[in-house]
Amino acid sequence: MAYRKLEQYDEKTTEAIAAHIKEILTLLGEDTEREGLHKTPERVAKAMQFLTQGYFQDGETIVRSALFNEPYNHMVIVKDIELFSLCEHHMLPFIGKAHVAYIPKGQITGLSKIARVVETYARRLQVQERLTEQIRDCIQDSLKPLGVAVVIEAMHTCMSMRGVEKSNAITTTSAFSGIFLRSDKTRNEFLQLIGR
Repeated sequence: MAYRKLEQYDEKTTEAIAAHIKEILTLLGEDTEREGLHKTPERVAKAMQFLTQGYFQDGETIVRSALFNEPYNHMVIVKDIELFSLCEHHMLPFIGKAHVAYIPKGQITGLSKIARVVETYARRLQVQERLTEQIRDCIQDSLKPLGVAVVIEAMHTCMSMRGVEKSNAITTTSAFSGIFLRSDKTRNEFLQLIGR
């Protein structure tokens, strides 16, 4: 499956997750029968399936679904792609934006496919470092460009809501391949164009 938004939920999976959520709520001291929590286990079960639907999507298939022969060989940048992911250590959200560039080598892909690749890998339990590299590798492997550059900036609620409780901390990660690795000029042009 290339890409699809989750619109229907598997009933058995939803029921199984909901049962565990109900047990967790009980262990936390809540009354799962009170009005405000009565349907919470099912809602959380559906939310978790939505937030992890990237496991059922394939980034390379997404890119390859819209390949076009084009002699353009300059930088293509899609920046400020919103992303929402779940930290795999605490299952709390991290929220930010991705900036993705590639330099074509005879083929381009639809611009929306770049954003969908970001979403595919973000909709999994993640660490930002791996997410950055997965996006780079997907575009490099499926499009075979001269190089790929990815920068992600995100705020991690596991740092702002708990633990060190630093609400203004932003984490920035980067991953480069091809000409972006070999050429300081090309890498610096990308960083300047995204405002870094």
